[in-house]
Amino acid sequence: QVRLVESGGGLVQPGGSLRLSCAASGSIFSINAMGWYRQAPGNQRNLVARITSAGSTIYADSVKGRFTITRDSAKNTVYLQMKSLKPGDTAVYYCNAVLSTVPGAADAYWGRGTQVTVSS
Repeated sequence: QVRLVESGGGLVQPGGSLRLSCAASGSIFSINAMGWYRQAPGNQRNLVARITSAGSTIYADSVKGRFTITRDSAKNTVYLQMKSLKPGDTAVYYCNAVLSTVPGAADAYWGRGTQVTVSS
């Protein structure tokens, strides 16, 4: 059983910062990549940022220069540092991990989500 547990969401004013964390636990053999997606009401879930086991990162154009994704491989944890937040960043943020519980069989796993609200 694999669990992804997010933390760090909340209410912040425009221009403020938040840091999200996601820890993966359970019977994990290896992690290929971890990332963050977000979904606003009425919208589809979209990629925000992703980091591979090799450290390569990708970002949505809307967050480049404002958000930074990092990882602690020893703790199976990924972080999303969010700065200069805008009301348009308001959404439920979901952690995603592509990992193997046995060699050669990778699957995608999701956290339950954490709400980020940017409002004055």
